[in-house]
Amino acid sequence: MNELFAGRRVYGVTGWKNAGKTGLMERLVAEIVSRGFTVSTIKHAHHAVDIDQPGRDSYRHREAGAREVILASRRRWALMHELRDEVEPPLEELIAKLAPVDLVLVEGYKRSGHHKVEAFRGETGQALLAPGNATIRAVASDTPLADLTIPVIDLDDTAAIADFILREAGLVGDAA
Repeated sequence: MNELFAGRRVYGVTGWKNAGKTGLMERLVAEIVSRGFTVSTIKHAHHAVDIDQPGRDSYRHREAGAREVILASRRRWALMHELRDEVEPPLEELIAKLAPVDLVLVEGYKRSGHHKVEAFRGETGQALLAPGNATIRAVASDTPLADLTIPVIDLDDTAAIADFILREAGLVGDAA
């Protein structure tokens, strides 16, 4: 069983660019939620990200210097926190900000200590991360892989990948 990470059940999807991480995350969220579990996600981006738009009131609030801005409506709310000159917070700190759920799925964060599945597409030409990263517990691949000591699951077999993650996270038994 995956031990709790930052006090939560956390499992990651990692891999190189264009390996299929985001598509896999999307399918996993839908699959796991369809099984009755609650899921939240964290996605790491390597570039400046902005969910707000220039000219909007909330954007203007941030540009004026507000440290945090909550944008709220009847359908959803979002909290934007400006780091300004602060360092990016560690994954554990971000996880702690989430409301309780059954499972937090994390995209990216290759070097973080939580357990992960590596998404791998042979066409990218990138080497596997798994052999050098003990936190990677399985590889979801579009191509057969040999000489791995961890499970290799078909990248398109979302149900099997979800079964593996739910077992590893301790949310279901071995007979998933």
